[in-house]
Amino acid sequence: MSFDLTARLAQRQADDLYRQRPLLESPQGPLVRVDGRPMLAFCSNDYLGLANHPEVIAALRAGAEGWGVGGGASHLVNGHCGPHHELELALAEFTGRPRALLFSTGYMANLGAVTALLGKGDSVLEDRLNHASLLDAGLLSGARFSRYLHNDAASLATRLGKAEGNTLVVTDGVFSMDGDLADLPALCAEARRRGAWVMVDDAHGFGPLGAGGGGIVEHFGLGLDDVPVLVGTLGKAFGTAGAFVAGSEELVETLIQFARPYIYTTSQPPALACATLKSLELLRSENWRREHLGRLVARFRRGAEAIGLTLMDSFTPIQPILIGGSRQAMALSAALRDHGILVGAIRPPTVPAGSARLRVTFSASHSEEQVDRLLEALEQSWRQVSSSLLAELDAEEGEDA
Repeated sequence: MSFDLTARLAQRQADDLYRQRPLLESPQGPLVRVDGRPMLAFCSNDYLGLANHPEVIAALRAGAEGWGVGGGASHLVNGHCGPHHELELALAEFTGRPRALLFSTGYMANLGAVTALLGKGDSVLEDRLNHASLLDAGLLSGARFSRYLHNDAASLATRLGKAEGNTLVVTDGVFSMDGDLADLPALCAEARRRGAWVMVDDAHGFGPLGAGGGGIVEHFGLGLDDVPVLVGTLGKAFGTAGAFVAGSEELVETLIQFARPYIYTTSQPPALACATLKSLELLRSENWRREHLGRLVARFRRGAEAIGLTLMDSFTPIQPILIGGSRQAMALSAALRDHGILVGAIRPPTVPAGSARLRVTFSASHSEEQVDRLLEALEQSWRQVSSSLLAELDAEEGEDA
């Protein structure tokens, strides 16, 4: 018996679910070069426009000159460098927590935290729309795994009533494909009532949300007692790479001792930590970035609703346009490309069947004029795709007759 990979890939293509990697030939920014073509991009998670910021680039170069390139070893051998330690202290202060611990990726942070805290005999309860890394972490932890209805505190309460052992409620802060916020006050209240801990992955909340960019916890005015385990990623609004878990002294020490993705991997390049220290400084001091971002999102929503597009309940930089079918979503994305606009089509299994969408994302580097250009292209492309689909349906009905 052998693996039939050819048939598997062919089926993926037949289902309109085949993925291809666009080749970026320029730095991140609104104006990019992709697959040899200049494009106006609305598909990056660089929400505050820091990925190509000159001061962040300068900090990375200076860090490389002072610390070299590679981390050299794991944090527990001799890879824990001065910039790593300084960044952890800064992230702890930023989040208002005693400690923070750096991870190389957000996937590793989520996997490390959940599997270090739970095991056989425990329970992990997760939102149905959580990021894949959170769902994988719950499944791999060995704990009893259950998914509650999206953002539904009553559904969570039902599952909490059946939980055993140490219980961890896990949710995204901002859901990456819908752009909506977790109802943290209600979820935390239910967890507290049952003696469970709450873990929030706020990958998409840090930077855009909160008066100081502190994310969903700051947005709702919650603290360490409400959310004992807070995860953030550095490859989005921070504009660099990596992730962190912030919490109590005991939490971080537990992760150092038991989180396998932390223990058994080389530390991130120390120069990267130097760059992130600079981006954290800019994130906190330049509030105009959040304010400008909010205006762009409001402008887009007004224009998209006027066109008649179906938006989702989001005031974040993630603005999905719900299409439904994968083929239709791909057609609209391709039509936008013809107008020089880059927006990704998101299809199952990343999102539930029948909910394919265009995932439009905004950056503080975008201008109002660029948003208007996107809206103009969307109106024309939507009209074109809708007409084409109607013609196809008419042709199919004629064949059936």
